[in-house]
Amino acid sequence: MRIYKNFIGNRFVEPKNADLIAVYDPATEQLVGQVSAATAEQARSAVDAAAAAQKSWRKLPGVERAKYLHKLADALLARAPEIGLALAAESGKSLNDASNEAIYAAEITRYHAEWARRIEGEIIPSDSPSENLLLMREPIGVVACLIPFNYPVYTLLRKIAPALIAGNTVVVRPSNNTPCSAFEVAQAVLDAGFPAGVVNIVSMQHEVAETVCTHPKVGMITLTGSVGAGRKVLEYSKANIAKSSLELGGKTPVIVEADADLELAATEITSSKTTNCGQLCTAVERVYVNRKVAAKLIALLKQKFGSRQCGNRAQHPTHMGPLINAEARNNAHRMVVRAIADGATLEAGGVIPDGKGFFYPATLLSNCRQEMEIVQEEVFGPVLCVVEYDTVEQALEMANDHQFGLSSIIYTADYRTAMQVANNIEAGELYINRTPADPYQGYHAGWKRSGLGGDDGKHGMLEFTQTRLVVMKY
Repeated sequence: MRIYKNFIGNRFVEPKNADLIAVYDPATEQLVGQVSAATAEQARSAVDAAAAAQKSWRKLPGVERAKYLHKLADALLARAPEIGLALAAESGKSLNDASNEAIYAAEITRYHAEWARRIEGEIIPSDSPSENLLLMREPIGVVACLIPFNYPVYTLLRKIAPALIAGNTVVVRPSNNTPCSAFEVAQAVLDAGFPAGVVNIVSMQHEVAETVCTHPKVGMITLTGSVGAGRKVLEYSKANIAKSSLELGGKTPVIVEADADLELAATEITSSKTTNCGQLCTAVERVYVNRKVAAKLIALLKQKFGSRQCGNRAQHPTHMGPLINAEARNNAHRMVVRAIADGATLEAGGVIPDGKGFFYPATLLSNCRQEMEIVQEEVFGPVLCVVEYDTVEQALEMANDHQFGLSSIIYTADYRTAMQVANNIEAGELYINRTPADPYQGYHAGWKRSGLGGDDGKHGMLEFTQTRLVVMKY
């Protein structure tokens, strides 16, 4: 078992206290690693290192910063086996999926490196004939990056790559559930030869994280996490009026029309709901199905959910792995129990299995109603609720009658229906006849309580910039 040290100023620093964060394999409940919990002093030193490094980092031409990002992508690929081993052990993913996550992280790093020559300002017409208005794009400074447990390697690079190419430096706080893989990424940063202080990765308890987020040298906080965590970040940001970019909860609705390919819909919905045990912000959470085909779709889903096996993916790579911890499983199960008590029909799953590991079966609930908790609140687990409708207008009304607005899906053979939904859905994304995949070049941004700002693409990169207007009189 390895003890990981915090990465500050290109050094793995010795702990200053005996506070270690224990990391457990959610498939076996065995201790697989420990990480040093930073003191408030160490956390401040990470911010200071980032602030000092940013003065010269921002002055490098974009193409020079891009070279470092390409070297980092190379280092991530070279270290994919080590990163994968750490990630698989702490998350319950298969070794193949965990190693592939490092590969995807390298790809999004290369994507953002290509913005080096494409970060553009504007020339704006002035009302004066002897004046030019120049709008410049500039880095913000030090960015605090708060990383979730579900895709911790990919999300880490999804945050820091655009921040770095824009000229910022970063202090990263990985999830305390999955921090080990972040320090394998830190070694890749070292291998890539970044200047000291440009990237700092620090594990910490919540009260120390507040120290980072409220530090006067932090100009931006970016988070992928829960609505509750987002509210905390907004509180932290008040200290220095720091910019916030938040990707928060989701409750992805799927509208399945009578003319849809039901086999395709059922297969993809099942995959979305059971990938990473449903621990994905854009995973399908609620299905609205046309009453004419509801019985058939439910039968297909019941068969597919019932055949999806749970198990330790280290031995059974094709099985569905565990939830991240006991609290996550208990929360999902309590919501299922309450839904059944409220009138939902249990079609599959719904029972906590015996033995070690935080496994929970793929669970299908039919006869759900729009006002039920299971329809209104995010489960973040392998639990799916089904609501029936008569018209697509009713389905749209129910899909939009919600606190969240991250992703959405429609299955239909009619382009007019697809466009009706595209023009009226209250969500940052709509996928037509497929489940979400977050393309690098898109823009992953939520409406309502699903967040502020967003990730990916040009607009995700520009989140890490601020503007300066230069008024030139001549």
